[in-house]
Formats: sequence, structure tokens, C-alpha cells
Amino acid sequence: MRIIPAVDVMDHQVVQLVGGVPGSQQIVMPDPVEVAGIWIEKGAEYLHLVDLDGAFGKENNIPVFKRIIKESGVPTEVGGGIRSSETVDDLIAAGADRVVVGTKAVKDPGWLAEIADAHPGRIVLSMDTKGGRIAIKGWQESAELSVEDMFERIGDLPLAAVLNTNVDVEGQRNGIDESQARDFISRCPCRVIASGGVTSKRDADILADAGAEGAVVGLAMYTGVVRPWEWDTPWRA
Repeated sequence: MRIIPAVDVMDHQVVQLVGGVPGSQQIVMPDPVEVAGIWIEKGAEYLHLVDLDGAFGKENNIPVFKRIIKESGVPTEVGGGIRSSETVDDLIAAGADRVVVGTKAVKDPGWLAEIADAHPGRIVLSMDTKGGRIAIKGWQESAELSVEDMFERIGDLPLAAVLNTNVDVEGQRNGIDESQARDFISRCPCRVIASGGVTSKRDADILADAGAEGAVVGLAMYTGVVRPWEWDTPWRA
């Protein structure tokens, strides 16, 4: 299982929020390109770019993400506020390895099926969960569909993976919710990228044992609590 550093951008700066709440920034760094470069220099094999501005309906950060894609030299996945086929097409044409879609995909399964078929193996569905429900619109609302309903809808789609961020533990520095993670991974019909609460090598090992394809790590890496470049198998669990 690979460890994937998160580069979350809000107000055109890299931030780390607690539970996705605006104003709860624990980390603020001014240059997303520089931050991406820091992780690559430490040996990161993959990047997770998140446009929080786009998710909250503000001016997007796609131009800077395209620059990171072009200059980084490693595969990237891009998400946050992506709600049109044109944006998906544009990012893939720009070299994004995968595009992460959430709110639009959950609310419009026909659109999700359309872009998954247009880009097989390149679309990641974001199924963020909060209190056991799917969280949408920058984690500000709950979707009408249940997690199980969504699993049934995506069973036959050629998705690259499902990204599950457990909002309840995101940024809390208390570790993952092992029970929730194992349950979600075991029931999901697609490969799973886990996110939220990874604060130790043990957390990463648990997710790997549960069958996760990858783990997105944010605050714990920015604060030096998790240092995957120092592990016996760097950036792997």
C-alpha cells in the first residue's frame, strides 16, 4: 500500500483543516508548487491534490495543479469541486493520472457512469463519510443515498478506486477508526484509498492489512508525526 501526501489548497495556499471546517487551519504554506516539490524530494511516488476553493464554490486552483502535474515527475490525482465532464477531460488531457469526483457524482450517478466509461480506470469516486453518511459539498451536507446504496450503483463501473475520507477523525490526531476502515474496505466493490486519521506507521499497517490500495496522509506528515520517508520501505506500508 502506498502512502500519498495530500496537497490541499484553499485561498491559493496549502492548508490542513480539522474535519474540513474552514477557519480551522493547522498548517498554512504559501506555495503549492513548492510544497509538492518537498514531498517529491523526500521520495513520494504519488500526489493527492485537493482544490478546497473549488469544493467551496470559489475560484479554482486548476492552473497551479496543471503546473504541478507538468513539473512534478510523479503521477497525481486531482479532486475538489470537479463537477463537469469538461473539467475531467481537461485535467486528464493535462496529464493527471486520476481525477477525483464527489458531490456531482453522488448526486448524479448517470454522470458518474458516463465519465467512468469515457475514462476507464482514471476516475476515483470520493465517498467521504461523516457520522456514517456520505458527506458532500465540502463535507457541509449529507447525501440522500446511503453508503450501501452507492456501493450497489458503482459495482459495475470501471472506476480506478473509491476514496473514503472519514471526516469524523480527519485532522484530529487521534488515529484512524479501525472498525470503520475495515468495514468500508471489506464492503466496497472497488479498490479503496483511505484517508483521515493516519498518525502512525501502525495506522498505515492496519489499512494495508485491511486491503486499502493507498492512504492519503495530510496533517500528520506536515507536522512530522508521520515520516514515511524514514520507514524500512519508504512510502509503503
